[in-house]
Amino acid sequence: MSDEVALVMQRAGFGPTSAELTVARQAGYEATVASLTAPAGADQGAARAQPPNLLPDPFTGLVDPSTEEEARASTVRDLQTLDLTRWWLDRMAVADHQIVEKLLFFWHGHWATSIRKVVRPSMMQVQLETLRRSGRDIRDMSHRMVRDPALIYWLDNQFNLPRAANENLARELMELFLLGIGKYSERDVKEAGRALTGWEIDYDNVTSFLIPGRQDLGSKTILGRTAIFDTDRLVDYLLDNPECPRFIATRLWYRYASSETPIPASTQSAMAGSFPDPVAMLRALFSDAAFPGTVGQQAKQPVEWLVGAVRQLGLRPSVWDEDTMWSVVWYLERLGQVPFAPPSVGGWPAGGSWLTPGTAQMRLGFASKLAGMAQIRSLDPESLAALLAVGSWSDRTYAGMRGVNDPNRLLTLGLVSPEYTVT
Repeated sequence: MSDEVALVMQRAGFGPTSAELTVARQAGYEATVASLTAPAGADQGAARAQPPNLLPDPFTGLVDPSTEEEARASTVRDLQTLDLTRWWLDRMAVADHQIVEKLLFFWHGHWATSIRKVVRPSMMQVQLETLRRSGRDIRDMSHRMVRDPALIYWLDNQFNLPRAANENLARELMELFLLGIGKYSERDVKEAGRALTGWEIDYDNVTSFLIPGRQDLGSKTILGRTAIFDTDRLVDYLLDNPECPRFIATRLWYRYASSETPIPASTQSAMAGSFPDPVAMLRALFSDAAFPGTVGQQAKQPVEWLVGAVRQLGLRPSVWDEDTMWSVVWYLERLGQVPFAPPSVGGWPAGGSWLTPGTAQMRLGFASKLAGMAQIRSLDPESLAALLAVGSWSDRTYAGMRGVNDPNRLLTLGLVSPEYTVT
């Protein structure tokens, strides 16, 4: 990329189309940041992507199922997960308010929860909608997420009892969700775990509820303060900690600015000043003097790469058949990032860990599949750069493209090029 408008368009969303980038360049940088972070009206593009109905869960009502019944129900769950993935990829691609969809994907990796343990697609869908509804208020989000059935199940908080404490959620709430590594002690974890006792899950209705008799209502000392902490008081206390805004600002920096260089103190302070609104924090980042200097320091994650290509090539995941979707998931799996299946509670790693020599053939195969779907009849390096919203090709990339007359082959080369995969 050769200009700041292209940079912010790439980072704020999943990748602009050629037409979107032309309009943004005409508007200028400040106007583009304003329109990205305060999109007007309802998102009519996103409304075209209708979510699947995943209730009731296929195991609902099965008591002591036979081997055949269990296999059938498991197959239905697999297909529901595939439908849910297809829908979300489609919504990411067609949404007009790209900053909202990109931020939702960020939160999915932040509050990382995996279908591979949760098993029930309906629980993952409810979590995603919870993140969407509360996506403009980190305070509201945090209170909702400690009650989220999928997160409770993922971190075993339904087993957190006064006489048999489970500290998983307490630890991750401080370390990965709100404060950061090294900002608490093991005693703080134990005491916070006591504050999170009493929750149970209604699996059929995908809700959680509090059982008062299973709460630890005793006094607790957390981060130097002694009080009768319960779930909400604990979350408020952590959110009020000055480390929390700085931690969230740092996480946003590594996903939206640079995975290579630490966040400057002044940038962190400016972003933290807009807490708890994450979009306002991103506006502060995009308006900060340090942001333009991050060109070339952010590798697209596999899902970001896929959705950007889908947008620019005019493809619609909603029309992909089952075989195509399984193929897409297969490629994403081998590149290290499948929606609804982060590898751990730490989410997916930042940076270009998927851009290795060992994945080169896989990336070429995936790019070739997308190129075949696009069915472009005529292409040259210049028109390809415009199509993929790439400012220009390096001499090395251009040399590899010169003389390639097959549009599919040329598009494949463009999709795996450094200029496209690193922004």
